[in-house]
Amino acid sequence: MDKKRYKDLVSVYTPKENKLYNIMKSFLIGGFLGIIGQFLIDLYITYFDVPNKEAGTYMIITLIFIGSLFTAIGFFDKAVSFAKAGLIVPITGFAHAMTSSALEYKREGFVTGIGSNIFKLSGSVILYGVVSAYVFGIIRFIFLGG
Repeated sequence: MDKKRYKDLVSVYTPKENKLYNIMKSFLIGGFLGIIGQFLIDLYITYFDVPNKEAGTYMIITLIFIGSLFTAIGFFDKAVSFAKAGLIVPITGFAHAMTSSALEYKREGFVTGIGSNIFKLSGSVILYGVVSAYVFGIIRFIFLGG
């Protein structure tokens, strides 16, 4: 079978995704995650008498913990297959990447397993986050004068 015929067969049998539906679902679920984050901030401020600035940090820690816990019990992958980018893009996706790498390599030990591989999935996010922060910082310095 030649390559063109093979590509035609693959395109016929490949399931078509409804992009608009996935976009709306991701938007709504990501927005709901934002509502949960704001609820956690309000909860920490109101019931635990935490200052507003620190409540945001506690909210992030809580979402990271929940994302890591759901990854460890095997729930996060099932939720992502439904929610798509609504769960992967926020901080919960970063927690999932770190935890899944740690779980995958835990048998190899703390140093050569977890320590060497924990940033395997999330390392590129950190790298490009740091690089883009420098680039935008330089742009801001040039145009806004420091």
